[in-house]
Amino acid sequence: MIRATRGVAAAAALLAFASVTSGVASAQPAGPPSPGASPGGPSAAPGSRPGGAELPEGWRLTGAGADRQLVWTSREPVPMGDARVAFHAGDRLLGHPVAGRDGRSFRLPLGDTRLTEATGLRVTAAGRRLDAPGPARSARLAPSAPAPAPAAEPGTRVPVNGVDPGMPGRYRTVGGEYDLKSVRLPGFPEPVEMRARVVGPADAPGKRPVALFLHGRHGTCYTPGTEEVTGDWPCAAGSKPIPSHQGYLRAQRLLASQGYVTLSISANGINGQDFRAEDGGAQARSSLIRQHLARWAAWSAERASAPAAVRSSSAADLSRVLLVGHSRGGEGVNRAAVDSLTPPPADQDGYRGPVRWKILGTVPIGPTIFGNNPAADVPSMTILPGCDGDVSDLQGQNFVDGTRGVSRGAALHSAVYMVGANHNFFNSEWTPGQAQAPAFDDFMSDEQRDPVCSPGTRTRLTAAQQQTAGAAYIAAAARLFVAGDDRARPLLDGTGRRMPSAGPVRALSHAVGAHRRPAFVPGSSALTVSGGRLCAHVAPDSDRACLSGDAGGASPHFAYWEAAPEPGRDAVAMTWSRPGTPVAVRSARPVSLAGSSSLALRVIVPPNTTGTELDVAVTDASGRRAQLGRVRVDGVPGSERTTSYWAREVRVPLSTATRAGLDLKRVTALDLTPRGASGRAWLMDAWGWRPGTPAVSPAPAARVDVGRLTVAEGASGVRTYRVPVRVSGRGSGQVRLFVADPASGEQTSRVVTVRPGRQDIVVPVEVRGNDRFGNDVTYDAFVKAVRGTVVGSHRGGVTVRNDDPMPKAGVTPVADDVTEGAPLVWRVTLSAPADAEISGHIEFLPPADGTELTTADLDPTWLREQLGELPSPPVPLSGIPFGGLNLPVSVPAGATTAEVILPTARDGVREPVESLRARLTTYDAAWEPVPGPEFTGRVRDAA
Repeated sequence: MIRATRGVAAAAALLAFASVTSGVASAQPAGPPSPGASPGGPSAAPGSRPGGAELPEGWRLTGAGADRQLVWTSREPVPMGDARVAFHAGDRLLGHPVAGRDGRSFRLPLGDTRLTEATGLRVTAAGRRLDAPGPARSARLAPSAPAPAPAAEPGTRVPVNGVDPGMPGRYRTVGGEYDLKSVRLPGFPEPVEMRARVVGPADAPGKRPVALFLHGRHGTCYTPGTEEVTGDWPCAAGSKPIPSHQGYLRAQRLLASQGYVTLSISANGINGQDFRAEDGGAQARSSLIRQHLARWAAWSAERASAPAAVRSSSAADLSRVLLVGHSRGGEGVNRAAVDSLTPPPADQDGYRGPVRWKILGTVPIGPTIFGNNPAADVPSMTILPGCDGDVSDLQGQNFVDGTRGVSRGAALHSAVYMVGANHNFFNSEWTPGQAQAPAFDDFMSDEQRDPVCSPGTRTRLTAAQQQTAGAAYIAAAARLFVAGDDRARPLLDGTGRRMPSAGPVRALSHAVGAHRRPAFVPGSSALTVSGGRLCAHVAPDSDRACLSGDAGGASPHFAYWEAAPEPGRDAVAMTWSRPGTPVAVRSARPVSLAGSSSLALRVIVPPNTTGTELDVAVTDASGRRAQLGRVRVDGVPGSERTTSYWAREVRVPLSTATRAGLDLKRVTALDLTPRGASGRAWLMDAWGWRPGTPAVSPAPAARVDVGRLTVAEGASGVRTYRVPVRVSGRGSGQVRLFVADPASGEQTSRVVTVRPGRQDIVVPVEVRGNDRFGNDVTYDAFVKAVRGTVVGSHRGGVTVRNDDPMPKAGVTPVADDVTEGAPLVWRVTLSAPADAEISGHIEFLPPADGTELTTADLDPTWLREQLGELPSPPVPLSGIPFGGLNLPVSVPAGATTAEVILPTARDGVREPVESLRARLTTYDAAWEPVPGPEFTGRVRDAA
């Protein structure tokens, strides 16, 4: 039970403002922004202070009361990208700010949240630090010195695969575009375009398989002849939509030559509005994909009704569909696969018709996975760009790791780590020299050259090389998932094969699923470890974490989601200082390797290391032990700026265990013995493996969608509400439920068994009504699949709205007629106490008559602290530039008064009586300014 009272609004904050001296207000140079105004302006100079505490350079506070916002302004534009920008205080997430149209400023509403000078403010995107140079995977990261990048593994050492799916086919290709009536999607006020680029075979017989491409989150509009790019939708007059959907023509033409009908759809209308969506736009992208597929299904049945671009190519077979998604488009195609198997709630969905297609596989490229909800029963190949400067934590690894144990495990889920590839260049419309709109290299090379990813290094790919390799691996996925050609599997499943058509790229792969039987999988089975330790992928405690903050890099496997700690995500950490020290992993229940030909292990070693050797042995339930062989694991090329602690797949045959008479149906232990003098490694998992790609039949699964309920607080009484959770689908399963405590920010979690038609997930929120003004309070809950379930909308909760009027504020003088050197003092009084801090500001106006007080009449030390520097020459208080001198006013929750103090100075100059005129402004619950009373003050010469 979560008990909601208006008084917890302040406690729900993740930060604490530095309190002013017992209800005394101090001055701040920035006034409140106009409601709805676009953020902008230069980085704030030191002196932007919450209650006297100085914020770091580039940070400032604006507004007051409910309109208070924390603003960070970058010195350089921050290009619109796919990773979510996040504000942190130390290691705690404050929230995701909204970007300004200037591309440099980001605003996060604070409400009653409080800051202290000691708070470690940071701004990141996918773990990459934006407000400071260098990497910043956590607040504790101590970057190591970059190691020289090793020479790329010579392609001649990797065997050539038996087939090369990247070779052009025999069909002539044709293309065109269609532009249909825009569609409305839930939660988005502006309609979204229905536009696509079509490329298909001109003369292929019969109906042909379909490949649909969806681009990621990029700028939406540009002004030709300028460098101006915006995230607006619709585009303003004089600007044009960025044709991101035209950026995959190389891959489209390759697939079309092989007999695929391809379409690449535009999603600018989603990119320009997805800041409104709690899931970052995943549901909207799924809806848009299925809207297009529905049209194609109709055109397939009645070809004469199709647009010319569709009719010009061979007919489409909607029972064989591959979805390819780049960045947030990768999460979109995954969600479309989920939604095609288990429909989402109708009120959340932008497509409500029948499913007349079958998705046989997905290809996420540098994807986001904010929902942490991979489609376990749809095969996938995820491309991880080794030099990704956008989704730099490579969180898309969870499209592989997150499927373990969720369903039957028949679907192959592959990760291809592409050394030297960045994020943007997979799309030619995001590539300088190829794009119609302004474009950039997302891996920013500053004054410190990166040994792996800076352009011109031997590991960094050119744009043409990257696009060629991307198209070849997309074709390999199509060959395996859609065409069913198992000869393409060794390119994707960790076997270690290459295809000449991909060029000089070093592409490494590993996989889970297909003919793999779970043996030793930390986090999903009861394991004990000796000689090493079970470590957590994500943990606030460095002693529990797999990768410490001073590692000088990061791991895709250990990417942060929304919870820390996150139970169920573990690995086996190994550290040794002499050879021959075994690490034993034991299972509480015997596991079966029967029917497998090899034991496949995914092992991480530090980037740039070579020659880590491990002897592998297994033991059965009777104690019989067999040495299986020795494996060698080399690290991925990396630097402190890359996410390169990535698992390599290695295999040892089980034939020696069979000859030794082990009972492979009852294996209980795995021993790993390092042969080197010292080193580190992490075991992600171990599986019984045999070649082949089994047919995939989706298992019955319960689907869970978490919604959000908004309620009024009420004037009295106690009411209990529930976080809305809908369970649909078939069968029963388990999810892990996370609940955030708004008072402390701490999270609790538990595993819940769910079944359609039952209310198994119950998160009650108790709301106590009153007649006091306060802030809105939000209670969040989120889920992830554990076993036998799929998750659609993973996050929701209950938002309690304040429904009481704000108290009226008045001003009375305490000392408004003083001699110079004495402070001017006024008292702000509320008509009633409130459950939230009531904030506002006092602005200075020209007096009706007489001589106005100037900056020379105020205490210079105090004034310099407020403004950063003293105006020279002195200026009247009402004429101070850059927003003027505004005194913030804060009446603490439960109190009714606060004092405002303006310290004056003795200047020794004979002057007439000087005066000031000021006005109090507060802010209501709708962030609207509420003008208050005017008042005056006088300062006389000292006797």
